[in-house]
Amino acid sequence: MRTTLTATDGVRLAVDCHSTDGPTIVLVHGFPDTSRVWDEVVDAMTPWARVITYDVRGAGASGRPRSRDGYRFAQLAADLVTVLDHVQPDEPVHVVGHDWGAIQAFEAVCLPAHAARIASFTCVSGASFDHAGRALRQTFSGSPRLGRTLRQLRKSWYIGAFQLPVLPERAFHDGTGARILEALEHVEPRPGHPADTLAEDGANGVELYRANLHRVMRPQRSTVHVPTQVVIGTQDPFVSMGLFDELAELAPEAFLQRIHGGHWLPRTHPTAIAEAVQDLVRHVEDGVTSPRLERRRLRPGAPVRQPLGGRVAVVTGAANGIGRATALALAGEGAHVALVDLDGEGLTRAAAEVAALGVDASTHVVDVADGDAMAVLVKDVVAELGVPTVVVNNAGIGMTGPFLDTTAADWDRILGVNLWGVIHGSRLFAAEMVAAGLPGHVVNLSSGLAYAPARDMSAYVATKAAVLRLSEVLRTELGDHGIGVSAICPGVVDTGITDRTAFVGVDDEEADRKRITASALYRRRAYSPDRVATAIVDAIHHDRAIVPVSPEAHVGWALSRLSPALTRRLSAVHALGLSTSRTKDAR
Repeated sequence: MRTTLTATDGVRLAVDCHSTDGPTIVLVHGFPDTSRVWDEVVDAMTPWARVITYDVRGAGASGRPRSRDGYRFAQLAADLVTVLDHVQPDEPVHVVGHDWGAIQAFEAVCLPAHAARIASFTCVSGASFDHAGRALRQTFSGSPRLGRTLRQLRKSWYIGAFQLPVLPERAFHDGTGARILEALEHVEPRPGHPADTLAEDGANGVELYRANLHRVMRPQRSTVHVPTQVVIGTQDPFVSMGLFDELAELAPEAFLQRIHGGHWLPRTHPTAIAEAVQDLVRHVEDGVTSPRLERRRLRPGAPVRQPLGGRVAVVTGAANGIGRATALALAGEGAHVALVDLDGEGLTRAAAEVAALGVDASTHVVDVADGDAMAVLVKDVVAELGVPTVVVNNAGIGMTGPFLDTTAADWDRILGVNLWGVIHGSRLFAAEMVAAGLPGHVVNLSSGLAYAPARDMSAYVATKAAVLRLSEVLRTELGDHGIGVSAICPGVVDTGITDRTAFVGVDDEEADRKRITASALYRRRAYSPDRVATAIVDAIHHDRAIVPVSPEAHVGWALSRLSPALTRRLSAVHALGLSTSRTKDAR
């Protein structure tokens, strides 16, 4: 239902009410859009909220002010309050702004008189001009954030172009704005413009930049008076993370949600935006703080760019060895960790160590080879901690013995844990990340034997080689969704895996002898799981593809690239020389 309101300066504002039940949410669009940019978000919100949209002045069905002064921040904030007073005059309203809608809404939430009308604010792909200006000033006064600011200036090239007289308007009217939109398309393709008023909207909207750019040059320390959530695309070509460095100090509560996407998130990720807004609305109205909202909380003094801080990680095989060390390393970086293993007692001990670092830890006794159990695990982790964006598929077992002595049951066992466990963990958790629009990282534990095979270890080598190649393929596919994939090849590491190694083709007495010998070798090697955990965290930070860890793993990788034939000959000799311990590198 459409209503026409009159702004404080007489400009008409076209307002639409899309639903009648639930908390009231007002959506403010950006440039060069109309309220139609919210269509998909409205559809996602109407089942639980009363949703209001309006065309801002100079766009769509709303009127155009007579002079540039009509586009100044004070008037834009007054327009928002005019809409709020009409749709819900007696109680505060939740506001969501995108692009210039977020910029002008920031003005309202920083003015005490206007902020009293606003219950919460979600900023999508936008930032306060005051905050941007202060970041710029700090850079040129000696701040170490010069690189970030220069990148933001490069992203904002079009602001300078819009200061030119006449030419931007003519460009928008010449071919319905094709020239300017083509220039913007080179930065990020738009998912279409749902309204048919693009040329007029674009020509009018350049006045927004001309009327308000002075605020960037003369910024204030604008205090935000309402709980505020920033939603930003990891590939946004116009807005950078550095614009929000001060937000935690300036707002009573501040949250940050990264979505794998670009600038026009209302069109590309409407469900993710609706869910983020719903989390904040429930937090403010009902006092219910969802785990995923709590993970997004910004804390004063903490840097905005925390690669792992507040994120949820899953580590399989986490009761001991590399899994336990990795869980502790991730927790040390501020990640909340779900620990998965069949060893319930070991999980309890590891979880207590993780929790002692000040993060949340959950334990899950699950067989990674069981697809149904893994599907339940995903639901449990999401419900308890939120959607994981780091998954470390570490669980694995060793197996040694001649190929002809390896039974079908042996193959089923090792394929189930070493390969199917990786497949289940990668597929199920990556699907959750993609559905939520979240960037993330999957780490799969392979082995130095994946590229430097040893005889009498056919089953183990086959599974680890498969993990390596699977990871390389997943890296190309999941990369389209902002999910990195790393294959870790540790080498000979004292993890205790020899205790879980099957020795096929020999009796129990001989198997015990081999196990004792192999365990002693690993202890003498004394290469700790902590060093592998450090390599895993580094791989996540720097999105590394294949990561040999120990010196022998590096040498094996280099030889496999330089001379595969030599690698095969050396592997055969190597295995024969260690015939009493063919569990060499169960990692």
